[in-house]
Amino acid sequence: MSGPDEREPGGGGGAAAGVVAAGAGGPLALGEAAGPGPGGAEEPGPPLGAGGAGAGGGGGGGLVRQPEPGGDRDSDAPPKKRLKLPGGAEGGGGGGGVKLEERLYSVLCCTVCLDLPKASVYQCTNGHLMCAGCFIHLLADARLKEEQATCPNCRCEISKSLCCRNLAVEKAVSELPSECGFCMRQFPRSLLERHQKEECQDRVTRCKYKRIGCPWQGPFHELTVHEAECTHPTKTGNELMEILDEMDQTHKKEMQLYNSIFGLLSFEKIGYTEVQFRPYRTDDFITRLYYETPRFTVLNQTWVLKARVNDSERNPNLSCKRTLSFQLILKSKINSPMECSFLLLKGPYDDVKINPVIYHFVFTNENNETDYVPLPIIDSVECNKLLAAKNINLRLFIFQIQK
Repeated sequence: MSGPDEREPGGGGGAAAGVVAAGAGGPLALGEAAGPGPGGAEEPGPPLGAGGAGAGGGGGGGLVRQPEPGGDRDSDAPPKKRLKLPGGAEGGGGGGGVKLEERLYSVLCCTVCLDLPKASVYQCTNGHLMCAGCFIHLLADARLKEEQATCPNCRCEISKSLCCRNLAVEKAVSELPSECGFCMRQFPRSLLERHQKEECQDRVTRCKYKRIGCPWQGPFHELTVHEAECTHPTKTGNELMEILDEMDQTHKKEMQLYNSIFGLLSFEKIGYTEVQFRPYRTDDFITRLYYETPRFTVLNQTWVLKARVNDSERNPNLSCKRTLSFQLILKSKINSPMECSFLLLKGPYDDVKINPVIYHFVFTNENNETDYVPLPIIDSVECNKLLAAKNINLRLFIFQIQK
């Protein structure tokens, strides 16, 4: 006996064929017969929506979806928009998940060092950005190689007159988040410096008894506990006197320069002038850059200043460390030896940082040139600022020592 779910051989195929025919000719009504089977007996067709069993017993002979009332879709119609996934990526790609800040980093970074600018931002005539340090370095390198400085991106000419600051980028960069190096929290770059110096509880600080020899350094939130346990306040008088003697020696060296300057200001003959170093090239096969000032008059004598980079080494542009040295030359004829003290300071319109150093020399007709002495600039960054300028403007003081 056959059960209710059994089908005669070929019956399932006839039902499927009937459904296909109905789909082609029109909708199939509920309860309508699918057609006679091979045995001639009519069997009720499956209800609409139910899948007939195929010859293999599987569901592959399911219903064919009825066509939409509007007919087939126009092949020229634009495709439907793809739905965006919850993660923000389309079609499973990961590019849409990048944060806005990370994308701005690549847009606003310097084209030379590929880092976000920390101070001023300059742009070439085509809009490519350069931080102040890289911009000055490019100009200094071009001066050393006797070439025209160019933008590393588009190779257009750059100079202080052709390039301008981009204030919009400077403000945008100042609002980007940056991570504190102590507590790893993020703050706007404009507030980060204040946070690291004054507010961060993990910033490195020193014990208040450091002046009497305490070497402790640690996070700020541990400072109170350390100072309560510090043993340096309980030192004996002899131990404190040794520490104070070392401090006095250091202070004495610092005050020696100022006392010397105050002593020179009491001399009868004092002269000063603004000097302008102009760049020149030697006549050697491999030319070298040097600077020289026009002749100037101080203390009724004619003088000239010369300067050179890295003591005239062959390729100073290949060196990261750059220095300037200068010499003072007396051009006038004198009747007796002339003992002088002299020093160079920054000019009134420059922002270069120079530590004052006093040099002494006795000028005669036979020995009228000093040796090259270092121009006491702080570091190579300040040297690049001077090299990047069209001319170097400084102020010279000469004190004549009378016996």
